[in-house]
Amino acid sequence: MLNFKKMKYSKYLSLFFLILSLQSCSDFLEQEPGTQTSVDELLQNKTGVLQALTGLYTEVEANVRPERYAVYADLQGGNLKFGPTATGGLKGQISPSANVEQLYSFDDVALSSNFKTFYDTNYDIINQANLILEYTPALKDATDAEKNQIKAEALTIRAYAHFLLSLVYCQDYKYTADASHLGIIYNTESIKSGIQYPARKTLAETYNLIINDLKTAVENYSDNSLLPGPAYSFFNRKNTKALLARVYLQKGDWINAYEMANDVITNSGAALMNKETLVSEWEKPDLPVSEILLEFSIPKDTEGNVSSSMAQTFGYTSDINFQKYTVSNDLINLYESSDLRKELFLTKSLYTIIGGVQTYRDYNFTKKFQNNAGYVAFRLSEMYLIRAEAAFETNRADLAIADINIIRARANASLLTNTANLKENIFLERRKELCFEGFLFFDIARNHKDVSRNDGCIATVCSLTYPSLKYVLPIPTYNTNLNPNLQQNDSY
Repeated sequence: MLNFKKMKYSKYLSLFFLILSLQSCSDFLEQEPGTQTSVDELLQNKTGVLQALTGLYTEVEANVRPERYAVYADLQGGNLKFGPTATGGLKGQISPSANVEQLYSFDDVALSSNFKTFYDTNYDIINQANLILEYTPALKDATDAEKNQIKAEALTIRAYAHFLLSLVYCQDYKYTADASHLGIIYNTESIKSGIQYPARKTLAETYNLIINDLKTAVENYSDNSLLPGPAYSFFNRKNTKALLARVYLQKGDWINAYEMANDVITNSGAALMNKETLVSEWEKPDLPVSEILLEFSIPKDTEGNVSSSMAQTFGYTSDINFQKYTVSNDLINLYESSDLRKELFLTKSLYTIIGGVQTYRDYNFTKKFQNNAGYVAFRLSEMYLIRAEAAFETNRADLAIADINIIRARANASLLTNTANLKENIFLERRKELCFEGFLFFDIARNHKDVSRNDGCIATVCSLTYPSLKYVLPIPTYNTNLNPNLQQNDSY
């Protein structure tokens, strides 16, 4: 069973859930017939399947964009710190957000895990993707090309959800020499087939399944999505290849990482933002940056107004209206004075209470996620950095330097002229270029680095020495209790 909740399978699925994705998996399966639509009725035609696929994208966006996952890699790695409370009785005081307080100190608790919703939602997403995959082949009102397109998007979403789970709940791929350590449960059937209690795969097996899903998806894509809306909001062949490049990078499969990133750079039709528009591209409201490969559409109300966005986590509106997450000097100090990316920080002097003393201190907010900012899932700059790292790891330092310098030249930073400390420079360039896009902590882990958080760290534990059992989060107790074969991560 996907998220291991005790539930019986009913032939009725909530149409409301499939379209809007607002209820838990157990809720809609346990409802009685009435206003619900049976799964057989809903998914018997192309219109119903596309409605379900639309709902699936809605839930994916709602899982990665909110605070917990959106800040996780940058908060744990040291790019973010907490600013003062904006208003109320605690105005000026600095404290962790309740949504991440346990994990921030590397002390998440299985019984009350900060990430329980993230864990459950990913398996709900996987279940829905599997339902779509199971019903699509029998559609009588869809062409083979249309069915293949639906299959490709559902497979990619299934792989993406499993990959996200592996990042959070599994040690890095090279934690053991053959990746024989714990991966995740990989579900390829919906709970419609009955309750199951599978065990976790090894991480090697997990990655093989992710890669197989993505390669199969690439083979089935057509040129256009069947869903209404901007093309950048849906998985397609080019951004699925971008996901494959990221998976290969995380695995340390350098040859395939290079080839896949190079394919996206060469054939996607996307172009890097240029130096002249780098800052303004990030500052514009409503639309993503021009080099976007995938940004899930943000939710809007019935009048077309944005109901939630990344600004709810990173936003600054005024000195009495701002969010808790600010940029650490650990990151700010990495940029050269000439680097245009320093202009992507909004500096504000805010009322702060430190040790009972009232004062004003400067805080930096990222301009990447103001106004109606969406979740940046993939953009072209990442592909250049993947290609650079893969080139370095395959003894092609000249190619690595060339790609790094493309990114640095755009930012008006000094160019690399030799291979000294090239591996570290690649790591730091990723930290600077991809900050707040969900990479740092996972980059630290896969490079077997230590965590060192200095500026503004108010956690009980501010550093970790690799290897550590705390580089992963606990599987929520609710889930391990319900599945006797679900092994908990060590130390939890």
